[in-house]
Amino acid sequence: MSAGPDDNDQAQASQHRRSTDHDRRAPRPDVGTPRYLDPGDTVFTLWGRVLMARYRRIAAAATRHIIQRPLHIGVSARIFHPEPGATGLRSKNLQYLEESIAQWVMSRDVLVFMIPTVNTDGLLHPSNIRLRDYAKHLDGLVLQGGADVSPQSYSETPTRPEWGGDRARDMYELELLHEFVEAGKPVLGICRGCQLINVAFGGTLYQDIASDVPDSLAHVNDDYDRNRHEVAFPAGSSLSKLFKGKSAGLVNSIHHQAVKTLGRDMAVEALSVPDNMVEAIRYRKAPFVMGLQWHPEFHQAGGVELLDCTAILDNFLRVARETRF
Repeated sequence: MSAGPDDNDQAQASQHRRSTDHDRRAPRPDVGTPRYLDPGDTVFTLWGRVLMARYRRIAAAATRHIIQRPLHIGVSARIFHPEPGATGLRSKNLQYLEESIAQWVMSRDVLVFMIPTVNTDGLLHPSNIRLRDYAKHLDGLVLQGGADVSPQSYSETPTRPEWGGDRARDMYELELLHEFVEAGKPVLGICRGCQLINVAFGGTLYQDIASDVPDSLAHVNDDYDRNRHEVAFPAGSSLSKLFKGKSAGLVNSIHHQAVKTLGRDMAVEALSVPDNMVEAIRYRKAPFVMGLQWHPEFHQAGGVELLDCTAILDNFLRVARETRF
């Protein structure tokens, strides 16, 4: 008797069950553990390597951000005070910066921001922003040149009316300077900025070099930025180390005031030749707080005659990057 359709179906079902049972009994490779892992690995060593790899990736990303994000450098404002009887723009308080100082700092691929005053007295639009907020969010400060420092700021009376200086700007920049120093950020003072740094730490100024030191060089004349003289770097000063192999250099000279008595914790970084007027100072208790009496922004990078001050700018910016967080 031949097998019917039902018998065939039963035979196939029986064979399928035997095959399935065999598959269940046969050993199967452990697919949960990849073959490329070290047999000696444990869950702890594996997680340790995973966490270390994540840390290295995060650290690399943070390093790229620190290195690649442009520095944000603040420049103090020059102030134009309203002229008596003037109308229009000249009847307003104006705040501005000289183009050359901004261009000099930006030559190292840096973003420059002019910092306005924040006095809310009489303003139409009061704000809760303070100068310490700028010190917190910017990476460094440049105090640019301009009007005389007022003798009142170092407890003296002007010997002539025209040497009264700009007391309002003094108060603004003194607060700004102290906020950046307290925040641990670098400060570079140019000309007036150098004098202000000295005054900020208790020093005094010659109100007029020609009157107070008659046998001195002419540190200012009608040639303006074409007036120049030599400066020498004292042995052991940071500038003597920065300008390797140089003990002196030629700089421009555009100032009738100068450092008289040094402020506390100040070191002399340069002296004019041959009259020994202080031409650069450094505050010793901060990573970088330096004042230059000359205008490095008027010196050509790699210049033939005047001292190339790019090394000073680079040193200032290196500290700004190191202290930015």
